[in-house]
Amino acid sequence: MAIRRGPAASYAAPPNIALVKYWGIRDPELGLPYNSSLSVTLDRLRSRTTVRFDPALDADEVELNGAPATGGPRDGVVRFLDRVRALAGRDERAHVRSENNFPTASGLASSASGFAALAGAATRAAGLALSHRALSQLARLGSGSASRSIFGGFVEWRAGVRPDGRDCYARSVYPARHWPALVDLVVLVRGAPTKEVRSKDAMQQTVRTSPEYRRRLREVPGRLRRLRAAIGARDPARFFPLVMEECDSFRLVCETTVPSLDYLTATSRAVLAEVTAINRAAGRPVAAYTHDAGAHVHVFTLLRDLPTVRRRLAAIGGVERTLVVRPGPGAGPIRGSAR
Repeated sequence: MAIRRGPAASYAAPPNIALVKYWGIRDPELGLPYNSSLSVTLDRLRSRTTVRFDPALDADEVELNGAPATGGPRDGVVRFLDRVRALAGRDERAHVRSENNFPTASGLASSASGFAALAGAATRAAGLALSHRALSQLARLGSGSASRSIFGGFVEWRAGVRPDGRDCYARSVYPARHWPALVDLVVLVRGAPTKEVRSKDAMQQTVRTSPEYRRRLREVPGRLRRLRAAIGARDPARFFPLVMEECDSFRLVCETTVPSLDYLTATSRAVLAEVTAINRAAGRPVAAYTHDAGAHVHVFTLLRDLPTVRRRLAAIGGVERTLVVRPGPGAGPIRGSAR
């Protein structure tokens, strides 16, 4: 009798950009962060992942962006699949195919969207039906920020306090359409380097060595509350300065890590300086920069100011292109995949 493969399941998930960053985990095995975080889920950008469990396979087959995955990327996917197998009580190996429609491993949260999509596809292929909260908690085990990509709009990831992580999960605090005038201008930097050290490892080095880290932890809860209130009121005068304050705090702990973590290029820094100059010339907060562990920069502004901001940033030497995205929906199954 022929061995039958299970049905394939496909899932799509977006990246997110953190307005309040998480950087450092108190329990590496459970992926529990030291601080809560706040993010915006982005539209247009997606990871699409298909998983099929197949008893005929001797080992997991992992394909990322059209090529076989090797080393750390493959190992991370296999470890995650092991968690899904344990949860579902099955042991078949799987074929995984995943692709992004945006640059990978360069500070655009491809690990967040990738593991959120893998969590959805793998659990469905294994016959599991998880709630959004449970899916968020599972995705966290692959990449912390993946817990936020399960949800759309403005998302808070609660750090929790329990050692078992049951109170650590993400939730949507405002829907994607809450602030229609807000846009994210993604500034893609030419020649942005691929990260040599995974964020999961780099952040732990910051926890151990940065003299600024403890002070940052004390400041984050208040900044998160103020940012959440500014979003609720749709108030750019409060929102834009807070976003940049948080980004500068994140960058400071990275740069004071031993050895220093400097994710920006000269072009990235020119973008930050230009946003500051735009605000100064206008005499009001017009835009805000932020970035994750990579060279690309996200610049938030309002629709009315977008043409001016985009023109000035696109003129900076080394900017490859700019992409306008908005707050968007969270992860979900691709039509026609397994149920």
